[in-house]
Amino acid sequence: MMKLAIAKKIPHIHELHGDNREDHYYWLKDKTNPEVIGYLEEENRYFKEIMAPLEGLTEEIYQEMVERVPASEMRVPVQMGPYYYYTRQEKDLQYPIYARKKASMRSNLESVQEEIILNLNELATEDGYLSVTETRPNSAHTHLAYLENRDGTDLYTAYIKDLTTGELLSDKIDNVYIFSSLEWSNCGQYIFYITANDLQRPNQLWRHKIGTDPSEDTLLYEETDVTFTLYIAKSQSNEFIFVYSHSTMTTEVRIMNANEPLSELQLFAGRQQGIIYDIEHWQDEFIILTNENALNFTLLRCPKDDFNARTPVIEYDEKRYLQQIYPFANKLFIEGREDGLTQIWVYDGVNFERLQWDEPIYTLSIVRGQSYYTDEVLVEFESLVTPKTTYGMDLTTLEKSLIQIATVTGHYDSNDYIQEQIWATATDGTKIPVIAVYKKGALDDGPAPLILTGYGSYGYSSEPRFTPYRLPALERGIIIATAQVRGGSEMGRGWYEDGKLKNKRNTFTDFIDVANYLINHGYTTTEQIAARGGSAGGLLVGAVANMAGDRFKVIVAEVPFVDVVTTMLDDTLPLTTLEWDEWGNPQNEEDYFYMKSYSPYDNV
Repeated sequence: MMKLAIAKKIPHIHELHGDNREDHYYWLKDKTNPEVIGYLEEENRYFKEIMAPLEGLTEEIYQEMVERVPASEMRVPVQMGPYYYYTRQEKDLQYPIYARKKASMRSNLESVQEEIILNLNELATEDGYLSVTETRPNSAHTHLAYLENRDGTDLYTAYIKDLTTGELLSDKIDNVYIFSSLEWSNCGQYIFYITANDLQRPNQLWRHKIGTDPSEDTLLYEETDVTFTLYIAKSQSNEFIFVYSHSTMTTEVRIMNANEPLSELQLFAGRQQGIIYDIEHWQDEFIILTNENALNFTLLRCPKDDFNARTPVIEYDEKRYLQQIYPFANKLFIEGREDGLTQIWVYDGVNFERLQWDEPIYTLSIVRGQSYYTDEVLVEFESLVTPKTTYGMDLTTLEKSLIQIATVTGHYDSNDYIQEQIWATATDGTKIPVIAVYKKGALDDGPAPLILTGYGSYGYSSEPRFTPYRLPALERGIIIATAQVRGGSEMGRGWYEDGKLKNKRNTFTDFIDVANYLINHGYTTTEQIAARGGSAGGLLVGAVANMAGDRFKVIVAEVPFVDVVTTMLDDTLPLTTLEWDEWGNPQNEEDYFYMKSYSPYDNV
């Protein structure tokens, strides 16, 4: 058997705040060094050899996953003006197809011919990488602007396609940011876009006149604060474009009239440290979602011509965490969280009510991009046992009609599985929610193999979602559980605040306490439990490996963020300055020593 790949040690000392950190592997950061490449290739060869006995089982499970993929999948068409837009994916094609149908109502769609507006499989080269993110039809639905990338970075090229002729216009704009960066004026003569600097931080807003050279484009706004990013979004009514300067803790919004593309930007409210807000346009007012004097956010309203004349839409309730506004002509829909789950509320100008659902555990979302004047609102529902299900909700009666259930090929019966919301007690007494799914009978003979996942950063919530790719594991009697640790927002904004900066260690101890709970209550054992996390979740399981590695048989850290201190000291990296509000700035002595206390790389 080939030997374990072992990287050589080259002494290197990081000196800061009177502290010396030894880092004998600092040389591995040079991605162009042939020795680094050689070491990684040796690691890959060792991995392949050591995993060779599992190749048969790996292929078996992979084929079981493939068998669950339907021959084709189509997203529910979304009404935008005279068309219904959607994407579909063919099993034997690598990329999705963007299409639309012209119809006055959903019931007519089956009899209407499909029009393909963008086929990514035709754009792709045989061996090349392709990513298309934003796709934006103009208000006349005659042209499509979209972003394309072929090198894997966050910097994309904007193209404009004539949907009548199928030809691309000569307009080609480079260096556009990956998302939330492209919108049309309502006249269709201009597009607005966000570019990024050398560190891939989106920081400039530009206006481009269709048919002109991009070198003649007008710079409308530049965000100079290195801790802020810039992005844009069009109101659901299509009347306004909102320009957001955003950091982890602070927001500032400027407003542009989409009907007057040459007009000046108007500042809605200047940035105040710690104040986050969002804006939408509803009827004759702006609706504001803000955390000012409201930890879990509250709804305010103001006239379009007086930004300071703000009044409450509803009474603030700290049990509700309000997160997103979706205005339609006669009703306002709000996404948020309550009782540890996603929720949707509806406001008609008088009444504010929460939509009710049959299952005890679920994930809800309003489908993006719907027409402001639609007669139905598309709502997606799923759980650990229920595939994604799309309902059309009548805007007058709020009655739900089933439109689509995501296809699961092969035999699947949700009644064969159990989903649970478990509450584990943390060391400090906090109740930590855990969501779990397993096949009936998995625990009949005692503790079972269990995969415990987690994330717990940036306020990102780990939701109870369905995926058919879990089924081969569940069929083998494995329990799949997610620890909704502090650092996410599962229990509200305070849940996030309690798992960041000087509270970051709560994220790791919560995960350990959940594992202990599952072991002590007979779900699994230390010999049968695996931990898994990716990116910031890789930081989580990396810290757990140091703090409580003996609890787990296997720990999988996927693209893990484990070298926290050194990374946060390197402000030449694209994300570093944007991350200081999340982890702290180690140039500050107190932040440095707290981050060093848990940084997985520094504590092996």
